[in-house]
Amino acid sequence: MAGNQIETLGTKKFDVKHFVLLPIVLAVTLFLWCVPTSFFGIDALTVVQQRVIALFAFAALMWMFEIIPNWTTSVLLIVIALLTVSNKGINFFCNPEAGQLVNYKSIMAAFADPVVMLFLGGFVLAIMAEKYGLDVTLARVLLLPFGRKPKMVLLGFLIVISIFSMFMSNTATAAMMLAFLAPVLAVLPDDDKGKVGLALSIPIAANVGGIGTPIGTPPNATAVKFLAEADAEVGFGEWMVRMVPYVIIMIIIAWVLLRVFFPFKAKEVVLEIPRNTKKKDWKYYTVWVTFIGTIILWATEKLTGINSNVVALIPLGVLTCTGIFTKDDIKEINWSVLWLVAGGFALGTCLQDTGLAKVLIESIPFGSMSVVLVIVVAGLVCYFLSNFISNSATAALLIPILIVVAQGMADPAASNNAQFLALGGSKAMISFIAVCASIAMCFPISTPPNAIAASTGLVETKDMAKVGLIIGVVGFVLGFFWLTKIFPFAL
Repeated sequence: MAGNQIETLGTKKFDVKHFVLLPIVLAVTLFLWCVPTSFFGIDALTVVQQRVIALFAFAALMWMFEIIPNWTTSVLLIVIALLTVSNKGINFFCNPEAGQLVNYKSIMAAFADPVVMLFLGGFVLAIMAEKYGLDVTLARVLLLPFGRKPKMVLLGFLIVISIFSMFMSNTATAAMMLAFLAPVLAVLPDDDKGKVGLALSIPIAANVGGIGTPIGTPPNATAVKFLAEADAEVGFGEWMVRMVPYVIIMIIIAWVLLRVFFPFKAKEVVLEIPRNTKKKDWKYYTVWVTFIGTIILWATEKLTGINSNVVALIPLGVLTCTGIFTKDDIKEINWSVLWLVAGGFALGTCLQDTGLAKVLIESIPFGSMSVVLVIVVAGLVCYFLSNFISNSATAALLIPILIVVAQGMADPAASNNAQFLALGGSKAMISFIAVCASIAMCFPISTPPNAIAASTGLVETKDMAKVGLIIGVVGFVLGFFWLTKIFPFAL
C-alpha cells in the first residue's frame, strides 16, 4: 500500500479516496439531505436547516479525508450553498416555505471577509520580509534567548506567539509569525518532521495564548461582558491570575506533544543572515518601516481603535502604491488558503443565518440537567461548533443562553444552588465556555491561525486533527477542573 492507493493487477491501482471514501461521503450527505426532518428529533428544524446539516457533514468529511484539495471543497461548498439555501438559488429548492434562506450576498461575501483581508495583508508582509531579508533578522532576534537546539526553538515559538496572542488578535499574531517561521523552516532538512511541529506551533500557541487575558480573544470579552451584566464581574487581573497559569500548562503539554509526534532530525537551527548584495535603498527602509509599523498597530488595536483587519490592508496599500509589491509578487500569495478560509466562513454564515445554530443550542434541555452535566454539555457544544464556525460567533450564540441558565442555578431558591456555587458558579461556567471556544482547532477552517499553518504546505489535515483533538480533550478536562476545583474564581 502506498498512501491511499493499493496495488492491484500489476500496474493498476485502486484509489481508496475516490472509490471508497467519496461514495461513503456522498451517501451520508444524500441520506441527511433526503430523510424527513423528523429524523433529527428537533421540532423547530426546517428543510433549509436540514440541507445545511447535510452540507455541514459533507464539508467536514471532505476536509477530514482530503478526498479533493481542501480549498476546492470550500469553493464547492459555497457554490452548492448558493444554489440550494440562498435567496437567489434554484427556485425548486429556494422558496420561503422551506425555511429561512440566506442572503446570497452574505455567502459570496465570504471571499472578502475582513479576516480574509487580514490573511492577505499577512501574506504580503511575509513575502516582502523574505524578499528584503527582514524575516531572518527578526527571527534571530526573537529566538535568540532560546538558543539553537530545535526543541528550544519550538518552545520559543510557542512562548512568543502565546504572549503576543494575549494582547493582540490571534489571527494578526499568526500572520506576523508566518514571516518569522519561513527562515527557520528553510534551514531544516526537507524530511525533518520537526517542520510540521513548528508549523502547528502557530495555531496552538495563538489559540491557547489568547485565553490568558480578557482581551485575548472575542469569546473572552463576550464572557466578561455578560458576567458583568449578571453581577458576577471578573477583573482583568483576576482573569489573568487564573488563566495565565492554565496557558503555561497547556503550552508545556503542547511542546511535549509536538516533540513526540514530530521529532526533529536536525541537531541545530542556525539562522545565518545572508549578505545583502543589494544597496539598502528607500525600498528596503520602506519595507522595514511598514512591517514594524503594522505590528505596532496590531499590538495597540485597543488604543488606536483601528481594527486588526483594517491594519492588515495598510502594508498592501503602501507597498503596492510605491511599486515595491509588484504583479510578480502577487503570484506568491497563497490564494488557495484564502479560498479555504472563505468556505469555512460561508458554512458559518449558513449555520447562523438559517437559524440552525440557534435551534441546535435551544434544543438542548439545559434546565433539566444536573449542574455538572450542564457545564460539560455546554462546553462540548461550544467546542464542537467552534471547530466549524468562528469562535466569537459561537460565544455570541451560546453565552447569552447559558448566562440565563447560570443565573437560574445561582438563585438561592434553586435546588442545585449549593452544588453550582461549589463548582465556581457563573464565573466558572461562563469562563469555561470561553476556554472551550479557544481550544477548538481540529481543522484548517477551525480558526484563521489553523489556516495559516495549512498555508505552509507542511501540515496534513489528519495531523492537524490528531494534534488538535488531543489538545482539545486535554484543554477541556484541565479547563473544567482548573476553573471548578483547582483555581476557581472568587464568588
